[in-house]
Amino acid sequence: MQTQLPKISARKEHAEIISRLPTEWSAWPQDNTSYNATARLSTEAPKKFNKRKLKWPNRPVVFISDPHADANAFEASLISAGVVIQKKPGLQHLKLTKEGRRAEIIIGGDCLDKGPSNLSLLRSIKHLYELNARVTLLAGNHDLRLLMGLLALKRKKQNIGNQHFFVRMGKKVVPLFKEIFDQYLDGTKWDKKIPDEDTCRKALFPDEKWFKEFPYHAAGILTAEGIEREVHKMHSKTKSFEKHCEAAGLTLRHVYAASLQCEKLFLHKKGEFHWFFKKMKLVERRGSFLFLHAGLDDAMGELLLKNGISYANKAFHRNLKHMDLFGFYYSSIANTFRTKYRDADLPLTERGVNAVHKSGIHFVVQGHVNRQHGQRITVKKGLIHIEADITLDEHSRQQEGLDGFGIGATLISKKQGVIGLSCDYPTAKIMRPDELKKIYE
Repeated sequence: MQTQLPKISARKEHAEIISRLPTEWSAWPQDNTSYNATARLSTEAPKKFNKRKLKWPNRPVVFISDPHADANAFEASLISAGVVIQKKPGLQHLKLTKEGRRAEIIIGGDCLDKGPSNLSLLRSIKHLYELNARVTLLAGNHDLRLLMGLLALKRKKQNIGNQHFFVRMGKKVVPLFKEIFDQYLDGTKWDKKIPDEDTCRKALFPDEKWFKEFPYHAAGILTAEGIEREVHKMHSKTKSFEKHCEAAGLTLRHVYAASLQCEKLFLHKKGEFHWFFKKMKLVERRGSFLFLHAGLDDAMGELLLKNGISYANKAFHRNLKHMDLFGFYYSSIANTFRTKYRDADLPLTERGVNAVHKSGIHFVVQGHVNRQHGQRITVKKGLIHIEADITLDEHSRQQEGLDGFGIGATLISKKQGVIGLSCDYPTAKIMRPDELKKIYE
């Protein structure tokens, strides 16, 4: 079987993208940046689970994660995967290819924050739906942080558990509010019903009582490390949030007004981006591959075994709607889009891993942990993870010394196996189906 890289039309609109992508493939490298040397489960996974047959997705999957408000990177990555062509210069001028009509595009979360353009990225995703592409949109921690902040502001009777969620969004959300203000409010009488600066500050920030009471409120729900980390983070963010707003040319009145506009756009039924959170899923499964933003813990592993994917996604939306914000954000469900397997996170132990294996899931495909040298395969807590956040957004890349916006995607199919495509690695990384099976067996 001959491995083929995605076919990209040699249109002039694609010239820059083609020039930055690898033109050759190689077997998945065994270096530390691409492959954890311990990524074999023969001695870690129970043998009775090793014998379960590896099942591939019914149709090819294109997994793109963590576009972080960079529409150029997102659309270029779709082109690099061969699922769309750009009909003319500019964003939202795409057309599905034959492969694009056949494949499923899974967006691994974190569409928001960082930059350079949150709203353009959302419009590019909406454009895919309008093209009738098969799109699955997963929840990322940056996406849900916005929702938590907006809901905390909307629910007038803030309690200790949710009082901090707005400022918890931090400096990375400020560009979104700047975009919202510039595109929807600037030049209008936006300030007519907006209170003064001090009143806005009280509405947006946690009060002094929060810092004293939160550790008691969170006791028995968060780990001791988690409580300490949360309080420390909020001390830092309450001191710096207003400064970041000022640096962007925003007062707290601007931010408050932009937040109310954001609520209309995302939470009202007629809002331009109302579809965003409505279409979002927590997890998706295709064959033996589980797609999510971050990772698992014991409770989620057992939930997937006993109740399945559909139940998990319904629980995600029901809890978002009916559960108190604190209870939701620090639950096992939210841990799925937040965890980095730290001491502060809910634990994944042998019990949870066994449940995942027993359910027939062999591989977790995730974003959340960005890599500068393309995709990596590794074992975390005894469970194989395919790390697919390849640092797409231009702002993060500038900070990390990488050029321009990122381009790449993770391709999974029964015919070719797993392909890691990235502009930051000299070749496309190929792990054939028989080679991937050997990792597990």
